[in-house]
Amino acid sequence: MLKADRLNRIIDHVSAAGSADVHALAELLGVSGATVRRDLQSLHEQRLVQRTHGGAVPVELELPLRHRAGRQQDQKQRIAATAAALVPAGAVVGLTGGTTATEVARVLAARGGLTVVTNAVNIAADLVVRPDIKLVVIGGDARSESYELVGPAAERMLDEYHLDISFIGVDGLTVAQGCSTHDQMEAHTDRAFLRNSTRTVVVADGTKIGKVTFARICPVVDISAVVTDSGADEAELAAVRALGVEVLGV
Repeated sequence: MLKADRLNRIIDHVSAAGSADVHALAELLGVSGATVRRDLQSLHEQRLVQRTHGGAVPVELELPLRHRAGRQQDQKQRIAATAAALVPAGAVVGLTGGTTATEVARVLAARGGLTVVTNAVNIAADLVVRPDIKLVVIGGDARSESYELVGPAAERMLDEYHLDISFIGVDGLTVAQGCSTHDQMEAHTDRAFLRNSTRTVVVADGTKIGKVTFARICPVVDISAVVTDSGADEAELAAVRALGVEVLGV
């Protein structure tokens, strides 16, 4: 197993289990305890796990996009298919960054005949080779965690456009605290997508529903719909519906 694959598996295992010791990780990966210790030290130095005596625990920080891409992959692909079906022919579509929004972009790319406005450089890289998609990339300060371009420059550029529908990736959504993300500047840029869109749709796998993260994007009533999966907190979704926000589950 390549080191990069080992590190991803360690992050996933520690995040899912809440903790892991060196012996368990060595058995899981089929490597020596010394190799696991070196891997844990590497992840600790990158602030991707918290090293403990004999093992590791998760960190509460935002993981970089490359370490989140494989999580809940089936759910995100189903969410993307449902979300993309909301896009009318010839629409101007806004896309923020995030793993679920990236899956939406892939579905839309196969469809074509659309204008896509995005601040996510990974989405832009996927779409720029698609001749049936008119691509507009929003500039700004680059965030290595989410591959997004954010900040005042991005917001000013977004204010120059009208978007028929925007898909917003979030890190948390509750009725009490609204839609949230890990970064304050990203939250500001997400709000620029919202205020320039006729319709705004949050795309989020079930692990994000009922969760609150650092920076508030907007109250739930400011969005048009939420597309999520069957793992989402049903009580929270019922409260979202009670506000008049459409909830689409997959």
